[in-house]
Amino acid sequence: MPMDWTPPPRGTGREPDLNKVISDIRDKMPSFKKAKGLWVVVLIVAAIVLGSTSYYTVGPEENGIILRFGRFVRESGPGLHFKLPLGIEQAIKVKTGRVFKEEFGFRGISPGIRSRFSEKGFSDESLMLTGDLNVIEVKWIVQYKIRDPRLWLFAVRDPVAAIRDLSESVMRQIVGNRLSDQVLTLQRVEIAAKAQKELQTLLDSYKTGVQIVTVKLQDVNPPPPVQPAFNEVNEARQQKERMINEAQEAYNREVPKALGEASRVVTEAEGYSTEKVNRAQGEAKRFEDVLAGYLTAKDVTRRRLYLEAMQRMIKNAEKIYVLDEKVRGMLPLLNLSPKAAQAQDKGVK
Repeated sequence: MPMDWTPPPRGTGREPDLNKVISDIRDKMPSFKKAKGLWVVVLIVAAIVLGSTSYYTVGPEENGIILRFGRFVRESGPGLHFKLPLGIEQAIKVKTGRVFKEEFGFRGISPGIRSRFSEKGFSDESLMLTGDLNVIEVKWIVQYKIRDPRLWLFAVRDPVAAIRDLSESVMRQIVGNRLSDQVLTLQRVEIAAKAQKELQTLLDSYKTGVQIVTVKLQDVNPPPPVQPAFNEVNEARQQKERMINEAQEAYNREVPKALGEASRVVTEAEGYSTEKVNRAQGEAKRFEDVLAGYLTAKDVTRRRLYLEAMQRMIKNAEKIYVLDEKVRGMLPLLNLSPKAAQAQDKGVK
């Protein structure tokens, strides 16, 4: 604000009157009260600006990185914190508790219960060459979390681009070392697990501060122009597997049955052989005992053998007729068999 007051000339020998000087200044400055009110407003605005720039809030799934004139000074957790105002310290919030997702070979358009995806224009990401020189289309996702916010902000210029480039490189390397059949059907889980491990190793070596949560193959198919040929090959292989399984089933059914039958026959033959051998040995032993008894008492042994033989014969006879030894013949006047008599009586009737 301009001031028109000038000091009195020197050399007069008299000191100026202070009250008069102040009075002159007030007369020269008629807007002094207005200026005073303006300064009060300025001070209030400055206080509001200082207060609003001296604190910050970190969310529950965030970490705060504090920079002082662009240099890292500290890290803060969730809650209310204070910092130097007027841009001296700057707070950058990094979402360390959220899981982020990168899609390869497709892009999600609208998430929901039935999500919509777009696959056009991403063939440069999904088309890969396998170890047997076949081209297949691989679509996968990578889910990750920010483990170290300081490394995430300052170690790599573009960490998201680094994740995408390294993921694509790792997946192409793994798919290129395997046959197309293995990638399409057999080793999808193994490929995803190996990709996650190798991708985490590379990200750690570049100090990106990223933790890979999962790598999942969404869809693996041959390219559309050759899909009919691949389908025919798969059908032929499935038919081959079905025939092999049916043959294996028949083998498992018939071979054990034949082995069981052969074992049964062998067991019966062994039992029969053992029985015959034991019986022959018993007969031989009995004959030896009889011979020993005969040599000791011939008449007694001969009579005993005769009686034993007659006992066995008489046991099977229905009727016994005792005849005089002087009778030379016997006229069969009657049929002495009861069964024959009954049959004859029936015939007569």
